[in-house]
Amino acid sequence: MTHDIDMLIVGAGFSGLIMAIEARKRGIHNIAILEKADDIGGTWRENTYPGVACDVPSHLYSMATHPNPDWTRAYAGGAEIWDYMRRVASYERLYDLCHFHTELKSARWDGTHWQVETTGGAQWKARFLVSAIGALHIPSTPEIPGAAGFPGPAFHSAKWDHTVPLQGKRIAVVGTGASAVQFVPEIAKTAAQVTIFQRSAPYVLPRPDGPIAPWVRHLYRRIPLLPRIRRQCIYWLFEFRHRVFRGEKRAVDFAMKMWRKGLEEAISDPEMRRILTPDYRIGCKRVLSSNDWYPALARDNVSVIPHGVERIEGSEIIATDGSRTSADILIWGTGFHVTDAVQRLDIRGANGLSLQDAWADGMQANLGTAIAGFPNFFILLGPHTGLGHNSVVLMIEAQVAHIGRVLEEMRRAGLPAIVPNADRQADFTREMQERHTDSVWQAGGCTSWYQDSQGRNTTLWPGTVSEFRKRLAKAGLEHYHPVDPAQTKGPPT
Repeated sequence: MTHDIDMLIVGAGFSGLIMAIEARKRGIHNIAILEKADDIGGTWRENTYPGVACDVPSHLYSMATHPNPDWTRAYAGGAEIWDYMRRVASYERLYDLCHFHTELKSARWDGTHWQVETTGGAQWKARFLVSAIGALHIPSTPEIPGAAGFPGPAFHSAKWDHTVPLQGKRIAVVGTGASAVQFVPEIAKTAAQVTIFQRSAPYVLPRPDGPIAPWVRHLYRRIPLLPRIRRQCIYWLFEFRHRVFRGEKRAVDFAMKMWRKGLEEAISDPEMRRILTPDYRIGCKRVLSSNDWYPALARDNVSVIPHGVERIEGSEIIATDGSRTSADILIWGTGFHVTDAVQRLDIRGANGLSLQDAWADGMQANLGTAIAGFPNFFILLGPHTGLGHNSVVLMIEAQVAHIGRVLEEMRRAGLPAIVPNADRQADFTREMQERHTDSVWQAGGCTSWYQDSQGRNTTLWPGTVSEFRKRLAKAGLEHYHPVDPAQTKGPPT
């Protein structure tokens, strides 16, 4: 049996939920959401490590259509964000659309529709296909010689093993990215020893976090305009942070002052300060935020080895400088597959074009949202839609609003299928690379997960969120071509 629907969405995180809500608003009701796990939530379902929280204020890291007056902290924890998403999904009856424990196996454009098969063998026929898989869900674990022979518990932060007791244990942590900055201060409270292997130091700035008083939340419920005002104020404050990435001196000096203040207040040892001082410009890698990171590193039971891991011999982790550390537990805080996440999907567009072949020279998508050669296919948080300074939920909402308008224009024009204009996509990709050439992300003296295997930044949007929203708000059907089924047939049988 083949399920015949209008729109098939892959992924039930923020992107998938917002897309489903928008599609319904635009008159598309025959929708299905494929989700590989047992519940909605995406990143916030997957990551349950101690201390997990968002690094964007709660009132901004939420849907504009579903403001939450009841956030308990300025920066919400992962469990509270996940609970918020589930409440929205229940209110919007999105659970009715979800097919859990269902993963996309393959998708083929047959000339008029997408023919999709899932890992369970189910068949789907969809007019529109939307990738909402996100980027922070496939853990990246380095291939370290001897890692498989480590005798104790070993796990990635995104696959936290809550059955493993950490109290009184010697714990080795590999990586100093966003996840490690959050979980290390928590595990250091009870561990006998925490040893952190740091290839490069991050910039970690303090943040104005804290509980939101009950009377304030009550006021937000009584006067809904107030949390919306708070959201807008946070939005413009975070837009100001983009000046740091543009290299504006006053903004950079202010950020550096905040970073240095946090470091020097917590760390008194000159050698440790040197180890924790990045050797690249601020903004080149993801700027992290925490009030606990540097104080945790000052604890007697925490040490930092300023080198990566070369190999593992039994319970000993050997750093690239030859130093050896014995550990009972090994935790990988090494991030995610980002630039190749979508390429792992088996998707073939017009004339059998695979996504891998389409992206042989790097990820490309017009406006980060649609890919030439792939009719009626949209990608959320695609190439050049990531941010270093603001909330990606805003980017998702801008993309989804664009897609919704295009779908309406298609309906009014009587077009059954469209495909992005290849020339516009090439121009957009060229513009992105040109804008990135002299940016801090490319010329700031570092390599990062923003870059692909060839060193190109295919992840980040170089401008402000305001620019992206305005740009997508102006873009419509002129960015696409009508599809001729005779010229965009599926792969040969």
